[in-house]
Amino acid sequence: MSDPFHEGPAAAKARKMRSVMIAVALVAFVVIVFVVTIVKIAANIGHGAG
Repeated sequence: MSDPFHEGPAAAKARKMRSVMIAVALVAFVVIVFVVTIVKIAANIGHGAG
């Protein structure tokens, strides 16, 4: 019962690769949002808004 999806090794490898790529994309999105936020905060501090 090690294959609950009843798929072959090629399909399992493809599913795993998709999962890894989704995780990488999610991490990249979080990093981009963080960097943009820091840049905007720094710009506001630089213009004397604080």
